[in-house]
Amino acid sequence: MINNLIENLKKFAEQDFPVSDVSSYLKDLKSGTEWLINYDLRRKNYYTRNLIHKDADFEVMVICWPPHTSAPIHGHEGEKCWARVQTGKLKICNFEEVSIKPLKLKQVQELDCTPGFLDGPADIHSVENNTNDYATSLHVYARPYDQCDIYDIKNGKVERIKLDYHSINGKLC
Repeated sequence: MINNLIENLKKFAEQDFPVSDVSSYLKDLKSGTEWLINYDLRRKNYYTRNLIHKDADFEVMVICWPPHTSAPIHGHEGEKCWARVQTGKLKICNFEEVSIKPLKLKQVQELDCTPGFLDGPADIHSVENNTNDYATSLHVYARPYDQCDIYDIKNGKVERIKLDYHSINGKLC
């Protein structure tokens, strides 16, 4: 299944990732984590980014969400990216940037997402597991990047951070 996913994404890359086609394909993927078991690597108190595949055109990862963890409001560098809930339940909030100075974001959508739900392509959003159970999500990023902006609404600032992985190809970093 992983090999099919990667091969199909390579075909979509040749077409610059047509949003409706990629979204339809990702919506139809099998739920659960049986086919992602080698990448379902967790930490107890922090979400983990587990890389499955990365090349110049796209990257695919599984993110594991322990209970009551979240990713802050962050941007996706204007690239096309999709997040698909595989197991558990996640709350995804999508935002629109109103201004940088002063920092002002407008929440445009709040979603309670269960397995099979697909969000994307996302621009600025936050993701939270506010349940007592683990959750997992599959992420596809067209044109990978290794840094992103974190939006701190409380303090009115944007911080650029370097991204890393908890595992690569099923091996802990």
